[in-house]
Amino acid sequence: MSQPHIGGAAGAPPSTDFGATTISAGAGAGAGVGTAGPLAPDAAVGADGKSAPRPARNRGPRRARLQLRHINPLTVLRFSSVLAVALFFVWMIVVGLLFGILDAAGVIGHVNDTITTINGPGSKAPVSAGIVFGGAAIIGVINIVLFVALSTVGSVIYNLCADLVGGVEITLSER
Repeated sequence: MSQPHIGGAAGAPPSTDFGATTISAGAGAGAGVGTAGPLAPDAAVGADGKSAPRPARNRGPRRARLQLRHINPLTVLRFSSVLAVALFFVWMIVVGLLFGILDAAGVIGHVNDTITTINGPGSKAPVSAGIVFGGAAIIGVINIVLFVALSTVGSVIYNLCADLVGGVEITLSER
């Protein structure tokens, strides 16, 4: 199945016009920013000198095929850092809600009573809000470090693979 010719001069590579910017599959005489030609404004000059709108052509959606060849590791580092910190706060809120629900249902009290009974009357309650939130904070910080490191290393690995095979091809299309 071949793709229809999008525009440009005969024999020139296809180009796609997105507003004021033209994305071209190659350089040539008919491809570039703001070229006049088959993709000129949709208005024709009538006999009276005024412009009359042309009837719209049903060409189908325009498409542009692009390749993602490089991801800047520094921007991935910044983005993943912000995302990891936001997810850390979500993690702490979820732990707090879960602890509150279990405490309100009496589960935390029953666990503490059972462990105190097993250990003897002089032992203290092992499950408390400080222990739970302290452990959740440690797990959250470890998750932040791992998420940022793995996403940054992943972008470097993607760049190395993209140099070998040409990157990921993306097709943009109008509706």
